[in-house]
Amino acid sequence: MRFAALGDSLTAGIGDPVDGDGWRGWAALLGGALGAAEGAEGAEEEWFRNFAVSGALTRDVEERQTPEALEFAPDIASVVVGVNDTLRCAFDIQDLAPRLDRVCAALAARGTVLLTACLPDPGTMLGLPAPLARPLARRQRALNTVVHALAARYDTVHLHMADTAWVADRALWSADRLHPGERGHRMIAARFHASLAGHGFALGAPPALDPDRPPPTRGESLRWLATSGTGWVARRCRDLLPELLRLAGDEVVHWARGTSARLDLRADHALSGALAQLAAPREQ
Repeated sequence: MRFAALGDSLTAGIGDPVDGDGWRGWAALLGGALGAAEGAEGAEEEWFRNFAVSGALTRDVEERQTPEALEFAPDIASVVVGVNDTLRCAFDIQDLAPRLDRVCAALAARGTVLLTACLPDPGTMLGLPAPLARPLARRQRALNTVVHALAARYDTVHLHMADTAWVADRALWSADRLHPGERGHRMIAARFHASLAGHGFALGAPPALDPDRPPPTRGESLRWLATSGTGWVARRCRDLLPELLRLAGDEVVHWARGTSARLDLRADHALSGALAQLAAPREQ
């Protein structure tokens, strides 16, 4: 079996460091279990490729990662992407939905089994004030709804990672509160492993849940925020902050007027349009 991992920093392994400057992550852990299946032969690169890139948008997965993955001809492929799109001022669920659909369709057309997941919204994870958190929550809910629709359409192996228990367990998350830590990556890999086994795949032993390293201390978390975290926030702020402040301003104005429901209706209308595109017959 060949396994191709597509996506962004979550799949690239951010939050699960290995010796040196590299990252491992859930996809590599799952890939190791696939490679350990009885009868598996050959070097790792023959049966597992991680095409995910930190910061990738859905457009990047469609235009860059998918063609490379198709050349690899995987039996299993994970498509977990979209959170970076919600953090961009140009977020458009009606553009994102057909892109994700085309990615899934291209892989499924060759018989590839797809792995998908819904994710928590960044505003909740970061504990942002309500006027800032609500716009991001609407965007992530729209993204998760689209992913659910695609999971049903392509009969994917799907994980629900936006549930309260997953979000509330801080032991699963890294210092940045946006990426899983080692324990979280191991949990994702183990859940996908169990689901694949339930679908009849012959797999090696599941990834261990116990981490190799202790979770980051408060001091380590603060050091991350003061160094790498500052750079991450600065990069995001250049693109997202002006739009997020505009969205927060709208949120406050509508709250003061008692018309907050209009913002929900606007988001629902955009989502309905995106789902209608998925329901339409696909061009041959």
